[in-house]
Amino acid sequence: MDSLVVLNNEKISKKNNKFYCRNFNFKILPEGLNKFFNVQYIARKSKTDEHHELNLQNIRIASNIFQFIYYVLSTFKNKNTKYYIITITPYTFLAFLFLALFRKKIFVYLISSGYEEWKYILGSWSVWIYHIMYSIVTSKATVIALHERLYKKDDGHVIESSTLNQEWLQNLKKPNLSKVKFLNVSRVNPEKGIFEFLEMFKKLEIDSEISIVGRIKNFSLQDRFQSIIKDHPNIIFPGYISDRKALIDAYDNHNILILPSYTEGQPYVVDEALARRRPVLIFQDIKHIIKGRKGIFVSERNINDLTKTIKFIINNYYDIQEEIEQNKFPLEEDMFKQIAGIINNH
Repeated sequence: MDSLVVLNNEKISKKNNKFYCRNFNFKILPEGLNKFFNVQYIARKSKTDEHHELNLQNIRIASNIFQFIYYVLSTFKNKNTKYYIITITPYTFLAFLFLALFRKKIFVYLISSGYEEWKYILGSWSVWIYHIMYSIVTSKATVIALHERLYKKDDGHVIESSTLNQEWLQNLKKPNLSKVKFLNVSRVNPEKGIFEFLEMFKKLEIDSEISIVGRIKNFSLQDRFQSIIKDHPNIIFPGYISDRKALIDAYDNHNILILPSYTEGQPYVVDEALARRRPVLIFQDIKHIIKGRKGIFVSERNINDLTKTIKFIINNYYDIQEEIEQNKFPLEEDMFKQIAGIINNH
């Protein structure tokens, strides 16, 4: 098989000669591509223990950007190797410059809007930095994107992304509608909108609870988060769930997925919820993610419209579930085939 080097800003830890990554989608992606290529995975070293064990033979984790570039340069021995960059960051951008200088075949995988993420994380002043990196990388690399809004030129490729396997579509559970049971599955970061949503949630005059499945890696946010959920028994924070079966159970034990993000590319959690026949509630900022799928509801970001939307979902729940069944659910194996096909044809 041909060689493929996957470059990622992902944080990976090592323990007992095993490697663990932070995000589940960055586990299944290199593993899935390894079925079509000899994959070497280059990422960053995590200072904390991560959860998802990587089933790959060739993994290198860099403690700093110099080591990251060294690992990239060490792959140049094989002249036919292709390179798959996951998202544009300072680490992957610098690696791209060396790859372009040595005329390597490069693919860049866009999963969300860097413009929006940089704006929410660093402020509007920083967007020009990302724009420069984005413009340079996309001018020289073959672009693979999860949504057409991430790359609007005709020479790019838009794919259907997924973290679903057949397990997600089997043994469906009947929902408990005795009260509104929100589920939020995401990182606890400002751009995910969870802080503002929790403030609205506390004002809801509906019998409801919310479980937040995620983690807080930014220690500066922990005090803010804890101050919001303190003394609120209906706000539950079980932490991060790494086991796929346990995550499926979490969806089954709730009746609405809430995704209050200000920016998203094509979030996997939406198809995960719909696969379990659970409606999804979002705000207008990310209505572009709907893409014709049934069961996704859009609310204004205010308490009145939120209440109205929640009541509509609960009052029409079983009809909505029937509509959700009309959706086509792409599987992760289909995503791998799409990506591999693009790489092999370039």
